[in-house]
Amino acid sequence: MFTPIRTSRLLLRSVELGDADALFERRNETAVAEYQTWTLPYPRERVDSLIAAGVASEGPVSDDWWMATIVEAETGAIVGDLALHLTWDARSAEIGYTLARSAWGKGYATEATEALVEYLFVERNVSRVSAMLHPDNIASARVLERVGLTFEGHTRNSFWVGDDNSDDWIYGMTRPDWEAWRARPSTPPSVLRLVEITPDTAGRVARLRTHKTQERFVATVAQSYGDALFPEVIDGAPVVPWLRAIEADGEFVGFVMLALVTEHHPEPFLWRLLVDRLHQRRGVATMVMAAVFDECRAMGATTLLTSWVEGPGSPAPFHRGMGFVPTGRIVDGEIEASVTLV
Repeated sequence: MFTPIRTSRLLLRSVELGDADALFERRNETAVAEYQTWTLPYPRERVDSLIAAGVASEGPVSDDWWMATIVEAETGAIVGDLALHLTWDARSAEIGYTLARSAWGKGYATEATEALVEYLFVERNVSRVSAMLHPDNIASARVLERVGLTFEGHTRNSFWVGDDNSDDWIYGMTRPDWEAWRARPSTPPSVLRLVEITPDTAGRVARLRTHKTQERFVATVAQSYGDALFPEVIDGAPVVPWLRAIEADGEFVGFVMLALVTEHHPEPFLWRLLVDRLHQRRGVATMVMAAVFDECRAMGATTLLTSWVEGPGSPAPFHRGMGFVPTGRIVDGEIEASVTLV
């Protein structure tokens, strides 16, 4: 039998007969179904069949898909469902989740998925948890990233829903991954330094990674190395890169790169800023910006430029919070912004 899981706001429980109406409504929401594995309209008889199978089940078993209902603990309202597929004699698990449109934006998907992942590693002793999703389903990918799964690759033209064919993104997490994710630091560093990158440290710095969805906004360290080696020509002259590793309490946690002031480039430019996925949400980026501002002042600069792309997960709110104000220019499709340093 499956023992219900209680989180701070949710109850994850086995399917009940009374869940049918909510499931039928949820599966027929256009926004909910957009990147899912079913076409619309979703028939009521299929809902009734899923519910009947869920009620008859005693819990997750290997080689069968199993579904749990997500309920608001305080109100009892049904807000979504979790899907679980155990394989390899229940030693590996694939997961999925669906939230009603009215429940979006509240963090419920992350809260429920995190609890399910913990259940799988602790109670079911699985060796791996994975999930697959449409490449355009950025919101779902960000849920997986928030609970620690990493992007492992994608297959091309591999998934069909009706007559629609798409690629598939693959996310996964092994037990060591999960343990490392849970053990990651969560408090601000005591000491943060911007240190020169040497031949001995370049490889370690290059292995730092953002989340996959953040690569829409932040280049990899390897890409930045390439841009520094072959710098862009702007206003008739190549920019001059200034690269540093971000070191927090003696550990490399990120990468920053500026384009320096030259005869042809009167303002420094914050070219790249990357914080490794295991060190985000602990104030590292804010501390780095303070150090960058100091470096720019020491170089005699009174302003600093940067640019960003808008969209879910964009660094725009962070930069605005650091005092950057759009200049009104769009450069290579990015919003240019400037901050005053004096």
